[in-house]
Amino acid sequence: MFFAPQAFAKCAAGQPTIFSCSTAKGKTIEVCDAGKTITYTFGSPQAKPEISLNVPRDKVTTFQWSGIGRYLSYAVDIPNGTTTYSVFHGMDRITKEHAIEAGVNVLVDGKLLATVRCSGRNIVNNLEGVDLAPTP
Repeated sequence: MFFAPQAFAKCAAGQPTIFSCSTAKGKTIEVCDAGKTITYTFGSPQAKPEISLNVPRDKVTTFQWSGIGRYLSYAVDIPNGTTTYSVFHGMDRITKEHAIEAGVNVLVDGKLLATVRCSGRNIVNNLEGVDLAPTP
């Protein structure tokens, strides 16, 4: 894992975007599939990222909706020491509005420290079916 010194960038060429969105404060949450690694980046698109991780694929896990229940939800859990960045996307299937919730939960030692939510509809969501080990 490392903190990248370069300015914030979209997923590199040939690296599929697993998830991307903008927050209400204009920051970007992005998860990219770099093959042997998964990258997680958070911060202002005009500056050096606040957080930039490159984590071995076998350390990253996913929660996939089982197809049962009213809330459809998916997540990718990216560890960094005792902190886990759980990038999520979910929807209430029963309501007419199908309200979407998306963003990142920051957990330290398994306890929720913060949630940063995506704003608007400009969300790239490819969490469903992502090829990662299941979250225990």
